[in-house]
Amino acid sequence: MAKHRFVPDHYHSTLAAHAPVMHLRDGDTVTTRTLDAHGYDHENVLRGPDTNPMTGPFFIDGAEPGDTLAVDIHHIRMTRVMGWTRQGLAWHIVDPSTVRDMPAREKIFWRIDNNAGVIRLEKPAAALSEWSLPIAPMIGCFGVAPDDGEAISTATSGRYGGNMDYRRFGEGATAYFPVSVPGALFCLGDAHGAQGDGEIAGTGIETSAEVEFTVRLIKGKRIGWPRGENATSIFTVGNARPLEQALQHATTEMLAWLAQDFGLDAISASHILGMHVRYDVANVFNPAFSVSCRLEKSALAAFPRKA
Repeated sequence: MAKHRFVPDHYHSTLAAHAPVMHLRDGDTVTTRTLDAHGYDHENVLRGPDTNPMTGPFFIDGAEPGDTLAVDIHHIRMTRVMGWTRQGLAWHIVDPSTVRDMPAREKIFWRIDNNAGVIRLEKPAAALSEWSLPIAPMIGCFGVAPDDGEAISTATSGRYGGNMDYRRFGEGATAYFPVSVPGALFCLGDAHGAQGDGEIAGTGIETSAEVEFTVRLIKGKRIGWPRGENATSIFTVGNARPLEQALQHATTEMLAWLAQDFGLDAISASHILGMHVRYDVANVFNPAFSVSCRLEKSALAAFPRKA
């Protein structure tokens, strides 16, 4: 269980079987840097390709297809005082008749105050002159190499993870990914200082970051779609279009999880989901939409979880 500090010197705009930058063992912890979504570093210098450049991949020794990779997210620290978003909302998430009235999609800058723990608009409208929001860091894009030798753009997402932009993948959360290639080949990037559900502005507050995470290998445990948990809930993420299909993938994966780890048959799991499920629209901007099927852990307190 070693601790590593990795300083990247190149980045990838696809999730694929790229040459690994480092070998990790089960239980190893890494502190590393990520660029913003357009490839700019902590000094606002262009270092990588546009569209979510990834740090990695990290080769996890012993990982094989059919295993699960768990990634514990310990810390996400913003490494510069500036972030950016796009002005207005993505046009496709409002009524078509409203699009002509939407503001131009200009790049807007924010000031990140790590000491105060808040983010403010650099040039706010008068109504927002005293407004700020708390820093709530998250990882927008991360995952493992897909199977069949594919190289898939970091603009989108799938079974392997990718650009899910789900705000609950933040500090203290654990993400689970299905391993499809030897070594898993884990990559991460696209940190956000804050973001609401859906990424409906087309971005979170995009900036560079330092991330600390631990990898854990769960041998012989097969999952179909990304899973996650934090102190209060468990969740699954389906990635697809249309939105209904993403919801179907997430729900099916949650049914499998409830059987696999909690020993619940389909009828019992359906009752619990029917009364307790929460759906989060994680992303409706990317080529594949992302939906989370979420259960509070309190709803499962009566059902012991397998180790």
